[in-house]
Amino acid sequence: MADHRRSIPRTDTLLAEPRLVEARRRLGDARVKAAIVAAQQRARDGALAPAEVLTAVLASLPAAASGLRPVINATGVLLHTNLGRAPLSAAARRAVERAAGVTDVELDLGTGGRGRRGRTALAALAAAVPAAEAVHVVNNNAAALVLAATTLAAGAEIVISRGELIEIGDGFRLPDLLASTGARLREVGMTNRTALADYAGAIGPRTGMVLKVHPSNYRIEGFTADVPVARLSELCRERGIPLVGDAGSGLLTPEPLLPREPDVASWLKEGADLVTTSGDKLLGGPQCGLLFGRAALVDRLRRHPLARALRVDKITLAALEATVAGPPTPTWECLHADHATLRSRAERLAARLRGEGIDAEAVDTQSVVGGGGAPGVVLPSAAVALDGRMAAALRRAEPPVLARVENDRCLLDLRAVPADHDDALLASVHAVPAAE
Repeated sequence: MADHRRSIPRTDTLLAEPRLVEARRRLGDARVKAAIVAAQQRARDGALAPAEVLTAVLASLPAAASGLRPVINATGVLLHTNLGRAPLSAAARRAVERAAGVTDVELDLGTGGRGRRGRTALAALAAAVPAAEAVHVVNNNAAALVLAATTLAAGAEIVISRGELIEIGDGFRLPDLLASTGARLREVGMTNRTALADYAGAIGPRTGMVLKVHPSNYRIEGFTADVPVARLSELCRERGIPLVGDAGSGLLTPEPLLPREPDVASWLKEGADLVTTSGDKLLGGPQCGLLFGRAALVDRLRRHPLARALRVDKITLAALEATVAGPPTPTWECLHADHATLRSRAERLAARLRGEGIDAEAVDTQSVVGGGGAPGVVLPSAAVALDGRMAAALRRAEPPVLARVENDRCLLDLRAVPADHDDALLASVHAVPAAE
């Protein structure tokens, strides 16, 4: 009896197969060879016919060298932290591709000498916020606060309201971050009420800075009071203490749809010496931390040794510049999406699904900003409602779809789904019954 193992394709034969030659270019030799060895072993064990080895290898190889998979965000949360927050604009994606090669990120082509790192991105930020004398970029907003606290208050005190000692996802607490810099926190006021006199009584010779934090992921209602930046800045100026504001959620200028969300330009105009915010939230750009403020202060931070460890790469700088200076971002478009248009899309998609035998209904719903921004703000939206049991299957579809489940219904909220993704969304829904 012939040994079936003799008919298993050889490794060199498989590596020369055109489809695997292309896969080697895309994924590298090591990953393709590993897939070949695994398929050959299955054939030796009798779990796979020798003629099926090539098909098994091709099926096991990913589409890209990265394990990250594109996901359709149908949760109704515009800035979903677990999905990477803001999707980049087409302009930012093109900028990333351009920057991925050899660039003049830190070179002056005119002189041939060293140039200011990210100078064009910094210029775009400065143009977007004229109230800032200087700007700087680090790898996220937490890094911006660490750099400010280390430079201004290591071994000294940071005066901060108790109502602004925030905790964000995964147990990350602002007090722990600040304490890690060697600064000591001087808490003032109560959880729900802090007055100017509380700050005045706490500022003294040991004060390194006063920190004003926007509680961007919660809202305290009822018997409350806090101190506006304008009043706090007057006190800090009298005492000669820098006022640092964490505006967190990424607005550079006022947004009419979010009147209670602070923005960088307004806080600077009200007298803050330094304002930090995030790049990957409402700004709609890549993950980074942005610092705006007085030139002398920003320069101190930029020259601190820690700044080197927190700096961003050319890819981030390119995406950031294209975001700030380019066309409206996907985040802006989702935020300003018209409810009637969303409802019309939901009705059209639901009708197509019903025409193919899938129980679907267009419903009105509510979306949120998410990502630690605009707490309490709801945005009218529309969704396609499916059987609630479909949510888990949709996460395994291609492309994966992340929906939300309410009252045993799987809701495909369209506010964070670009209209040109509608066909892909339908394809994933179509694949679910067959998969189940």
